[in-house]
Amino acid sequence: MSADVLRQLVASARDAVDARRGAVPLGAVREAAHARTDIRDFRRALSHPDLAVIAEHKRASPSAGVIRADLSLPDVVSAYERAGAGALSVLTEESRFGGRLTDLYEARNASELPILRKDFTVDEYQVYEAAAAGADAVLLIVAALEVGPLADLHTLAGELGLAALVEVHDERELELAAGIGARIIGINNRNLATLEVDVQTSLRLVSGVPDGVIRVAESGLRTREQLQRLADAGFDAVLVGESLMRAPDIQVACRELTGVLGSGA
Repeated sequence: MSADVLRQLVASARDAVDARRGAVPLGAVREAAHARTDIRDFRRALSHPDLAVIAEHKRASPSAGVIRADLSLPDVVSAYERAGAGALSVLTEESRFGGRLTDLYEARNASELPILRKDFTVDEYQVYEAAAAGADAVLLIVAALEVGPLADLHTLAGELGLAALVEVHDERELELAAGIGARIIGINNRNLATLEVDVQTSLRLVSGVPDGVIRVAESGLRTREQLQRLADAGFDAVLVGESLMRAPDIQVACRELTGVLGSGA
């Protein structure tokens, strides 16, 4: 995903929010969000001694095109849960990733695992919407937000009982994430300018994550060897999507990543 593509996705997200706000007013979504009494503890799911796998449902992406369209979401997330995933990530962005908001309802009905709403969160409406639709956590991408709105959305998520995975790509973004008090920081190995993926990014930045913060590595993760290196480096969790979605047997592929990986922290 290039910086230009990110800007396009952010603009698309704002347009989509405006359209949904016109159909369902903010007040109604806010009321539904505050009515939630069944929020699952996303942060706790990543806090075990062993490396946790956040297994992702993703139909497509800007860089890969269509990834998988022949499986139902309930079948995918059920397979992830049976394979020992610690949490789920569900793409709800429509224009480039083929997701939809109703995917959150489907995932919640099919699995007991906590759910991250993976989308380009740029407006408070989306945070209320995520809570109302059954998500337990939201994604906040530092590169997509000014620091003021980033902090406000992070605070709002906490007020609603949602976790926030704050995603960074470099040292500056990591400092900003730490500065707003992020309790879960995801290090994305994909370079926004070149689209290249380098797992060394996670290994380089992890030492800058404050103590007590959950460390998550994202992008380009396919093998147990990679995951073991990340566990040994002090990561608490990894987010894996495309390699699992492409696997002939998703449950077997996920099980290969979740089996007996201890943390080196």
